[in-house]
Amino acid sequence: MDNKTSTVELDEFDRKIIAAMVEDGRKTVTDLAVQVGLSKTPCQVRLKRLQDAGVIQGFRAIVDPAKLGLTHVAFAEVKLSDTRETALAAFNAAVRRIPEVEECHMIASSFDYLLKVRTADIRRYRTVLGEKISALPHVASTSTFVAMETVLESGSKRPR
Repeated sequence: MDNKTSTVELDEFDRKIIAAMVEDGRKTVTDLAVQVGLSKTPCQVRLKRLQDAGVIQGFRAIVDPAKLGLTHVAFAEVKLSDTRETALAAFNAAVRRIPEVEECHMIASSFDYLLKVRTADIRRYRTVLGEKISALPHVASTSTFVAMETVLESGSKRPR
């Protein structure tokens, strides 16, 4: 099964398990079982099946970027000079090696990629843009948008 393109049939218990693990990935199987209304063993089997199928891809620590001094968020539009598959592959491989780039999306627009870049301040962003992003393979031009406030971000808790 190709985990990137195949869908997995999920029942109500599977959906409850996923929701519970998204809320708290450190939850014990015993606590998870109680929360979703299953006994421990069937819950553990379902959790493993969801992991093996790639529905649950892993668990990680979610850190507060501000506590690390990374309060500057900018979005960079990137236009490439060449959009043939080899050029796209070269850009994709190189952009993955820039630690300040948190997200990179290929876009159907007047530009080719949208990057989310997190740094300590605008000075550091200018350095990353000038020395790393602009030096990526086939970059023809960039345009930057600076975030003034983050209202909702992936990984952050949503108010109920």
